[in-house]
Amino acid sequence: MAKETDSSAPAIIGELVDKFTEHRDTYHRAGDKETQLRQDFLDPVFEALGWGVNNRQGFAEAYRDVVPEQALRLADSSSH
Repeated sequence: MAKETDSSAPAIIGELVDKFTEHRDTYHRAGDKETQLRQDFLDPVFEALGWGVNNRQGFAEAYRDVVPEQALRLADSSSH
């Protein structure tokens, strides 16, 4: 399903790209979390493109544009 975009979306996306590029070394350091990158950059890009990332409309999961994935829990490999 195609999303309707707002005319300001390209400007917002350009600003996010510039911000990421300016601080690229910080975001590439070991230990940075995928969730933080998603919150700081990916979610705002999708919102600029018209996606309901934060479900402000209160839709049930089946009707949301975006459904967050559950965190994966990995077995402790040091015990093997």
